[in-house]
Amino acid sequence: MLPSQIISELQTLVTTSRQGIDALYDAEIALAEAENELDKTEAKAFLGADGTVAERQYIAKYKSADARLARDVARAAVNRVRTKIRVLEGEVMAQATISKLVQAEMKL
Repeated sequence: MLPSQIISELQTLVTTSRQGIDALYDAEIALAEAENELDKTEAKAFLGADGTVAERQYIAKYKSADARLARDVARAAVNRVRTKIRVLEGEVMAQATISKLVQAEMKL
């Protein structure tokens, strides 16, 4: 691998990592909004239900199932972005190692 290829790959990884930071922020905002919607939906369903506390809790849980699913999907998106950022960090370290090896090889 040529030094110019290593530099190019590192620049690409750094750019992608920066985009990952923005993607993580957006995903965390979406998660917060989904959690807020779930809380409101569940509370509204609980307050509007009749029966014992246990019955009202089950009714509220049932009526807020779609909001819970949206929250879970948003949480999965956050986890995916975090995982992708960790992978990118690993790739940057691997490229740095390759760079050092190429540099050592060039000295020989």
